Amino acid sequence: MNIKHFYDDALAQGSFAIESGGEVALVDPSRDIQQYIDFAHDHNAKIIAVFETHPHADFISSHLELHNKFDAKIYVNEKVGVSYDFSPLGHGEEVKIGGVTFRALFTPGHSPDHNSYLLLDENGEQKAVFTGDSLFVGDVGRPDLREGAGNIQVSKKELAGMMYDTVNDVFADLSDDTVVYPAHGPGSLCGKNMSSDLSSTIAKEKENNWAFQIKEKDKFVDAFLEGQSFIPKYFPNSVEVNRKGAASLEEAVKNAEIKEGFEIPSSALIIDTRVKEEFKKGHIKGAINIQNKEADKFETWLGSIVGPDEEYYLIAENKEELEFAIYRAAKIGYENNLVAGVINPKGDVVTDPLVNVEDFKKNPEAYTIIDIRNKSEVADGKFFESATNIPLPELREKADDIDTEKPIIVHCAGGYRSAAGFSIVKRLLPEAKVYDLSDAVNDFK
Repeated sequence: MNIKHFYDDALAQGSFAIESGGEVALVDPSRDIQQYIDFAHDHNAKIIAVFETHPHADFISSHLELHNKFDAKIYVNEKVGVSYDFSPLGHGEEVKIGGVTFRALFTPGHSPDHNSYLLLDENGEQKAVFTGDSLFVGDVGRPDLREGAGNIQVSKKELAGMMYDTVNDVFADLSDDTVVYPAHGPGSLCGKNMSSDLSSTIAKEKENNWAFQIKEKDKFVDAFLEGQSFIPKYFPNSVEVNRKGAASLEEAVKNAEIKEGFEIPSSALIIDTRVKEEFKKGHIKGAINIQNKEADKFETWLGSIVGPDEEYYLIAENKEELEFAIYRAAKIGYENNLVAGVINPKGDVVTDPLVNVEDFKKNPEAYTIIDIRNKSEVADGKFFESATNIPLPELREKADDIDTEKPIIVHCAGGYRSAAGFSIVKRLLPEAKVYDLSDAVNDFK
């Protein structure tokens, strides 16, 4: 038996391939299937099964493509209410893959239709449990993402109660040395307190995970609901896309229109993916700067700033970088509302003045300071006492609330998000003086 853990740092998302006897099963595969094809080829094996824990909110799964290309069976809890051919698995039901066995565990709490999958080795011993978004390392999957989304409508308080039962009646009964493989790690918005470790054991989670420590259900529910982060605009849409099944990633990227020297309509929503330094030297008026370097969380912020029903354009420095941006947009299902990708766009080009950091240090009271960090970050302390907090995902809706009588300074925690926030404020308040504090925010921490 071979287990391979694939991890997408940008989305903090884990997926898994398990090979036994020349057969491969995948758990929660991301939209890019080439990595799984390579794994199967390296082990002279065939992909025959996909186990989906639930309809994911934060990424698009490739389960339907794998079914169409390899005739792989899709296993999922029937409560999901899917639109494709699948094999339902309820609590305790089993599937044989080569010499190993997958046993479904019904583990609601993050969603009302969530399965985890317990892997039994060739001797029937508990080897690992693939917990999806139910049990993380140090945390459990947040209960508020499925209000108003999915096949079953359940309140977050009801889901929190379900998670208490899942932790105490399902996971607590597993063998202590069973390896825990969750679908997410630190940085994911599907939890709030994840460890930096990407895997664990049941024994370690019993000892260290807060969810095992609170024995009273009411107190567990209260602690669980408190302090959850924002919900990106794209999350509910991804749930529905995953319930229906998505087209192949290759098809999504190939079908995206690419233009050069095209004049984008002035009223259009434009996302410029270049680094902030190049953006400020000259960009199409009204463009929003979401940087797309490999280590950036481009997908998260694209899907937090742009709604899934909003048409938008992408701008990049060259074709290679544009195709990379389209690829990343497709990972969250945003190829469908992309009008076109554009290189060297025509139009009204503007430059952005740089902030005079020394003047700001001496006269902070002369500026309107906008802190675009998340509310949970601001709760740990402001960098500037007079700052107004408008989190980046809310900025397009609340920019009109900003005081424009003074020059405006936009800041985040480290400089990446403020490039987007600054460009949003510039777009919506064109008559105001707006500056990006950028990396200089580190001087004020």
